Amino acid sequence: MKLADYVRCLAALAACTAGAGAQTLPEQEMTLTVGRGELLQFNQDIQKVAVAEPKIADAVVVSPREVMINAKGAGRTTVVIWENGSPPARYNVDVAPDTLLFEDFKKHLLASIPDGHIDVSGSGDTVVLTGSVRTPEESKRAASLAATRAKNVVNLLQVPPPPEPRQILLQVKFASVDRVRLNTLGFNLFSTSSKLQGLSSTEQFQSPRFSQLQTAQNASSNINFADLLNLFAFRPDLNIGATIKALEDQNLLQILAEPNLIVLEGRDASFLAGGQFPFPTITTTTTGGAVAPVITVQFKPFGVKLDFTPTITPSGAIDLKVAPEVSALDFSNAVQLQGFLIPALSQRRAETEVILKDGESFAIAGLLDNRVVQEVAKVPWLGSVPVLGTLFKSRSSQKSTDELLVVITPHFVRPLAPGEKARLPDFPETFLPTVAEQKAKQGGKKGDAPAQAEQKPEFVGPRGYQEPK
Repeated sequence: MKLADYVRCLAALAACTAGAGAQTLPEQEMTLTVGRGELLQFNQDIQKVAVAEPKIADAVVVSPREVMINAKGAGRTTVVIWENGSPPARYNVDVAPDTLLFEDFKKHLLASIPDGHIDVSGSGDTVVLTGSVRTPEESKRAASLAATRAKNVVNLLQVPPPPEPRQILLQVKFASVDRVRLNTLGFNLFSTSSKLQGLSSTEQFQSPRFSQLQTAQNASSNINFADLLNLFAFRPDLNIGATIKALEDQNLLQILAEPNLIVLEGRDASFLAGGQFPFPTITTTTTGGAVAPVITVQFKPFGVKLDFTPTITPSGAIDLKVAPEVSALDFSNAVQLQGFLIPALSQRRAETEVILKDGESFAIAGLLDNRVVQEVAKVPWLGSVPVLGTLFKSRSSQKSTDELLVVITPHFVRPLAPGEKARLPDFPETFLPTVAEQKAKQGGKKGDAPAQAEQKPEFVGPRGYQEPK
């Protein structure tokens, strides 16, 4: 036999031997859940175990004939086990994630936001939120709940654009109520008798004036009255007369301002009817190592002021933060500083927050301003004499009590649509005849008068207003 034929025979024999010894490995499918395992038992002792991907599954030999397969992560891997006298066994392991906790989390998330349409997906440490919710607050709440389940949260929730902010009209009336009644009483008594001519007066009002005084032979005299007051009486038989003034004054109400302001919800608005007064302030500056005073002038507002901020509640009401203020310059408490007269401010201010519906009103009252003014008049020199000087002095005091009343009414404002006419004030009843009626009277066309009267009246003379066309 030749050498080449001998080599071919050996190769064929080796191939036959290899084909006879190699057997197809039995394959088995195994499905596990992350965190769980499966125990494999064999009839012969185990020689060795091999795992393709230990991160997905792990094989632990617990006894010579038992192997524990533990699922660690989601995926697919292969486990091969050799036992004595048997070909290697092959196991294809599919590891699925544990969705029980994820489903519980998903149910809790959907129950927390019942009005939203949310889909939850993801794997591992990542959660993806898709769908739509009503408000940005619900989107933030969903992301916060998902952050408790996973480290990474991808928030793809869609939020509809917010509605346009509504406009609110605030009608405010500032009124000052005088709560003091003034009683006035004055009395003048005069006599024109031939035996006695005289006058007695309380000196509050101008008394009657005698134009001339006659002697006893001619007792007639003339009297001029500058003010008859409101009661006058005269007895001709006694030549005695009297003028009396007894009045009661009561100041009720004075409107200070009636501002109407329109503002968007959530925005601040302010109103000021008054002015600003300057007052100096002293600061220091360093000049060449020395400190020199510097006088600057600042301005502070005073008058009728209003600050408010409206917001809309979920129920459709108006949450109103309002701060009305009325201030005036008070020179009686002024301060004079380096030649500057700085007046004080008399303020009445309130700040509150209320919830009102459209058209409802609320009032703020009780802000009182009590003032007492006392005047002292005396005769020069004589009024300064101790004890006796009191007889030559007169005192008068005037007390005033003003109460600030603020009435506030909010309204929702609806703009007019294009082409819509504005509603103007109702015109009073006409007192002039229409042009058609005048023509009917002048021309004698009485039959046409009713038909013409049904037409739109045409006023004679200047118009009070004219509707826009």
